[in-house]
Amino acid sequence: MDATDRSEFTAPMLKILTFSTLFPNPVAPHHGIFTETTLRQQLRSFPMQVQVVAPVPWFPSRAPLFGRYAGYAGVPREEVRAGVRVLHPRYLSLPRVGMHVAPLTLARAARPIVAGLLAAGHDFDLIDAHYFYPDGVAAALLGRAFGKPVTITALGSDINLLARYRGPRRMMRWAAGRSAAMISVCQALRGEMVRLGMPGDRIHALRNGVDLELFYPEPRAMARAALGIDGFTLLSVGHLVENKGHDKAIRALAALPDARLLVAGCGPERARLEALARQLGVAGRVRFGGVLRQDQLRSWYSAADALVLASSREGWANVLLEAMACGTPALASDVGGTAEVITCPAAGLLLPENSAAGIVSAVQALRAAPPARGATRAHAARHAWHDTALARFDLFARIAGRPTTPAQPCTLQTNCLT
Repeated sequence: MDATDRSEFTAPMLKILTFSTLFPNPVAPHHGIFTETTLRQQLRSFPMQVQVVAPVPWFPSRAPLFGRYAGYAGVPREEVRAGVRVLHPRYLSLPRVGMHVAPLTLARAARPIVAGLLAAGHDFDLIDAHYFYPDGVAAALLGRAFGKPVTITALGSDINLLARYRGPRRMMRWAAGRSAAMISVCQALRGEMVRLGMPGDRIHALRNGVDLELFYPEPRAMARAALGIDGFTLLSVGHLVENKGHDKAIRALAALPDARLLVAGCGPERARLEALARQLGVAGRVRFGGVLRQDQLRSWYSAADALVLASSREGWANVLLEAMACGTPALASDVGGTAEVITCPAAGLLLPENSAAGIVSAVQALRAAPPARGATRAHAARHAWHDTALARFDLFARIAGRPTTPAQPCTLQTNCLT
């Protein structure tokens, strides 16, 4: 797919092979949407042609009784998303030992696909992998097999969680040594990568941006009326899993008797969270919205008084800037790159501690001195996608031997408006 606006560049077209298991498909349209968003933002303004290889686990049956595993069988082998060709080879995901052999099975599944692309004349300058393990390791194996440079983007749990295991950590270090460059989505994650022994001179901290045309403040009264809410309202967004901390937001309601909570997302913790709300006697003030389209999510952000993100780990949480772009400040735990986003009162507050009590304290402080929603939106506007997309393009161009700017490590600062 070609970009639509390349007026600021005269460099030859870059040809990229994007490789990631975190990429949307018709069965799971929100899976890895941040990877697709990053790609689309680059294609909007810069001279690139991209093909995507997004492997999915092999499963033999589409029978509904197999639950989410049946969904894997329903993913097409090939599709086109917004003009981008996406290939979905199947890889073997084995119980128990799967984590340790996944890079090998991923590379084995993708190798004939990549060979077929090259044989058909679809050459590319580099492989751009998203998520360090197993995707980045598999990409490094493919790069070695086909003689192509590889870039690897670390997103968060790949470094903060998977690197705790000896085997994956060793393979990630190997892939880091084979990579032409690595990208972290925040400075904090870059620091963790360096501590793991990855070469710091090849790690570029390029934070994610926010699409200001998609996320913007809707008229607040209309948004609240459409949702049928009034009074002070908190919003918690994310997969319903333990590390996202939705339970802390629910517990906080017990000490905030005039507040209500909206929860957007799906996941295995929903039944437990609903039971917790009933147990605490706050179920009447908690609404679970399930998975929302991004335009629906914009309305929920616009209706809320504050976003709560009580995660125990994060890389760069996109929901923070999405909420701020809609004029809604964030109350968030100080993990990952969150402190690089919440840098001033207009952005919100870092939780004094990552607990229900910490949320209550932050809510009280926010209500005592709420920022102007226009100032919150202005802070988000400092994090639009263009600078990040440009830095990525420059990095790719240098690796391909066609630099557009002087070679130097890429780092985007995230200072707040004053």
